[in-house]
Amino acid sequence: MSTRTFRVTVRGVFDGLSAEQRAGLLERAAEHDVLRAAFTPEGSLTYDVAVRPAFTFRFLDSGEAEEDILEAAERAEASARAWLEQRGYGYKNLRSTAEDLSQAPLGKRQRREAARKGA
Repeated sequence: MSTRTFRVTVRGVFDGLSAEQRAGLLERAAEHDVLRAAFTPEGSLTYDVAVRPAFTFRFLDSGEAEEDILEAAERAEASARAWLEQRGYGYKNLRSTAEDLSQAPLGKRQRREAARKGA
């Protein structure tokens, strides 16, 4: 059985931030800009509280079976909650989506390479 790679996105909204918390997030906003976004095992956080209080965590996980994607999503949500709670940030509307990369459609270049290998 081969290892499957999962990309999990956890989204939510900051809730009840104090003026100090908001200022701290604004101060570190460049570190969490969407242009720096990446799927990583420890999670990558992006937000722009100057525009709206929403945030996104991106996690990379793996498993052996298709069903493991559910556990990966649960782990990602738990990690996001822990990160937020350790820093005292209130949040709401936490939800996740997960993608099994082995099931992702191939891009044009990948289809061409696969066709060439099969020929």
